[in-house]
Amino acid sequence: MTKLPPSTAVDLLELMFLSREVDRREGILARQGKGWFQISSAGHEALAALAQQLEADDYTFPHYRDRALVLGRGVSVYDMALIFLGKRDSSSGGRQLPGHFSDRQRNIWSMASPTGSNLLPACGVAWGLQLDGKRAVAVASVGDAGMRQGEFFEAVAFAIEKNLPVIFLVEDNGYGISTPTLASNPLRRGLFSDKYLLQFDARTVSGVRAAATTALARARGGGGPVILWGELDRLTSHSSSDDHRIYRPAAELAALAARDPLACYTAQLAADGELDPAWWERRKAELAEFVEREYLRAAAAADPAPAEVEAQVVAPLEENFSPAKITPTVSGDSWRMLDAVNGVFRAALADNDQCIFFGEDICDPLGGVFKLTNGLSNQFPARVFNSPLAEATIVGVACGLAAYGYRPVFELQFVDFAGPAWNQLANNLATLRWRTCGAWTAPAVIYAPSGAYLPAGGPWHSQSNEAAFAHVPGLRVVEPSTPEDAAGLLHTALRAADPVIFLLPKHLLRVRRPLPATVTAVPLGRAKVTLSGDDLTVVAWGNCMEKVAQAAAELAGSVSVEVIDLRTIQPWDRATVSASVARTGRLLVVQEDNRSCSVGQMIISEIAADGALWPGLKTAPRLLSRADVHIGFNPIYETACLPSVPQIKAALRALTEESSS
Repeated sequence: MTKLPPSTAVDLLELMFLSREVDRREGILARQGKGWFQISSAGHEALAALAQQLEADDYTFPHYRDRALVLGRGVSVYDMALIFLGKRDSSSGGRQLPGHFSDRQRNIWSMASPTGSNLLPACGVAWGLQLDGKRAVAVASVGDAGMRQGEFFEAVAFAIEKNLPVIFLVEDNGYGISTPTLASNPLRRGLFSDKYLLQFDARTVSGVRAAATTALARARGGGGPVILWGELDRLTSHSSSDDHRIYRPAAELAALAARDPLACYTAQLAADGELDPAWWERRKAELAEFVEREYLRAAAAADPAPAEVEAQVVAPLEENFSPAKITPTVSGDSWRMLDAVNGVFRAALADNDQCIFFGEDICDPLGGVFKLTNGLSNQFPARVFNSPLAEATIVGVACGLAAYGYRPVFELQFVDFAGPAWNQLANNLATLRWRTCGAWTAPAVIYAPSGAYLPAGGPWHSQSNEAAFAHVPGLRVVEPSTPEDAAGLLHTALRAADPVIFLLPKHLLRVRRPLPATVTAVPLGRAKVTLSGDDLTVVAWGNCMEKVAQAAAELAGSVSVEVIDLRTIQPWDRATVSASVARTGRLLVVQEDNRSCSVGQMIISEIAADGALWPGLKTAPRLLSRADVHIGFNPIYETACLPSVPQIKAALRALTEESSS
């Protein structure tokens, strides 16, 4: 039997007991109605032995049953109490559930509830550690059946591909909530190679210590990832909202006591002569009193203030913005949005050695399917990488790499394929700042070609999807329509304090426009009036700007149209739109996204609800949009459902005629 050094054996026992006592105290408080929710770590305490072998520079991506592990990393009982009671000074400011540990100073990542969602960000951090040549590792825990999540397999695959210093700690307690996992367990299905797999008994300190020693030595020594698969027991119900006596056989529950890691380790130390039982009984009473005092102290701490609910969703727009001048790098008297984007990308790589590019087929000789990254990997081979065909990996790794300190600029090949990445986009990237009150942030740029008006794109190469992204708090959403705006907005996005979804309208990527001598950085949230007029305000963005400009030109002399390019979808420039509508009294919004729950509906709703604008409206605002239908492969379908120049002209005439009749 492997023993801990005598100087740490009792320390570890105290740590394990503190974890169990905190669980007991929280259970009492929950039953007394003094807490809303509790999730127990009972049965997972031996994993504290792993914490004793971690170093200060290592990162921990915990599971919600990792109380003992994070206590071992230095999180205090008082911190646990603040989290349980949802207090203002807790690691999340009362925004996260109990068990969702986080500590930026101790490199403990903030856990999100979707099981397994921490694994891909852990790969991002591990990649950053590898790029920096550090010997530190990332340890990412998963349990409660989370090893059947697709992101578990994506994370393992990416870690193996990059030979990352990451340990996937599988806490296999045999259950999801009520469902036994033996039949669905990927280990039992024979899916893992012994080259990367290390199984151990996670119920015993000796088993944890031996396995951790091997895994950490391998990861630190350049041996790549380890799937550290430990079998243990969940000694209690899934949570305070559950009763495991309903679905676990009585004999099974009775057998758990014999395998209790705290009881077994206590007995081991006593048998080895390293623990005086009488002293230990007195010490347990002292520790229990200490836990009770800490929870009483936390109960008196301040609660969150209602006015703070919107704090730290995103940083102020002014943060990190400067009106820099951008010199176009193309020759001749014209340029394309494609050229502008590529030039800003190239400058970012040259100016910032923390800038990393990653995406499907972005490396040379292809340089991206739209040539957005053409030439970059040849010039910067150490910081431009092809990704696997795995969108969740792209966004999850970006989140971790950004939180670690790099500046990821990662491509989704088409915005239509954001679906597999949605968990990472909406649950990690967008929430990280808010759920940690700004302690963790992830300033990444996720860019994607978007939109239609290109024949034969079909239903999965023609979507725009801006409304879906704009709906998620914590994401900035940008869509330019000109090369200079693409360059100016991208320059700003690359320095923004929060994640930016940068949509590039495919139809406009290769449209040539006059080449300016210089371009100025564009602040996020600032629209642009591209045409002044008196009769009617038209708001559009992306591909639709071309159609609106053509319609306005063809009606020149009969209808005086003011055209506003929104440019930034989230946040949108309410002031510029409102000022124009106040003067013209008429509003038409043109978009290629579908109608329901769209950006256009949002703009019209907010304009119509503005009491200062309502009396001056000469007619009801109107939305010209794709209907709630998908775009078919045959170009006839695309033409039939997207806003066209004749439709825009008809809407402009109708609005002016309605209000003048």
